[in-house]
Amino acid sequence: MKRIFLIEDDRKIAKNLVLLLRSEDFTVSHAATKNDALAILNSNKFDLALIDISLPDGNGFTLCTEIKEKLNIPVIFLTASGDEASVVTGLNMGADDYITKPFRPRELIARIRAALRKSGSSPSVFELSGLRVDTVNGTVQKNGTELPLSALEYRLLLIFVNNPKCVITRNILLDELWDAAGEYVNDNTLSVYIRRLREKIEDDSSNPQIILTVRGTGYRLGDAYAEK
Repeated sequence: MKRIFLIEDDRKIAKNLVLLLRSEDFTVSHAATKNDALAILNSNKFDLALIDISLPDGNGFTLCTEIKEKLNIPVIFLTASGDEASVVTGLNMGADDYITKPFRPRELIARIRAALRKSGSSPSVFELSGLRVDTVNGTVQKNGTELPLSALEYRLLLIFVNNPKCVITRNILLDELWDAAGEYVNDNTLSVYIRRLREKIEDDSSNPQIILTVRGTGYRLGDAYAEK
């Protein structure tokens, strides 16, 4: 179970983040100030840190440096300050990613998992029902044969792979595909993408075992999921 270090002074945001991260099977330790974070850092090990830039007793930039020096783990800034100067400063300080508030929970989880994979702290190969997804090389194979997925089909599959225990609503999928395509994706188009993806990855697209339909809600990944 991966350990996340959350440094966030807003109690409501911190509470919601802790619940979200734990629901995704992460272990979470929380600090509300820079000094508290440094004290926890001296006696614990983590796999990734989520840091708010504006803290009551300092800023997250210097804390990022401390964490990188002590643990050399991925750091994601989570902040309301989205101006270019802050983004550039954060990345130059060694941050692996930068997410502005308000943020979408599913996007945050996907970015956390991506940062963990890049650092070698999280699996990069996912398998179920003869399907093999290698997120490092960007390849998808079915029973050893590489599948010719389009960019949007691959993006759609990754949404499920990155959220293996979640029911993904159609609205979330529409938002994700809209962002990826740079153009409006409607409900009918989503149904077409789901059908095309199933035709490529399922043994029997009329009886899917990989992408399951949750009536009245959306879809979820099948129960045979495994990761390496």
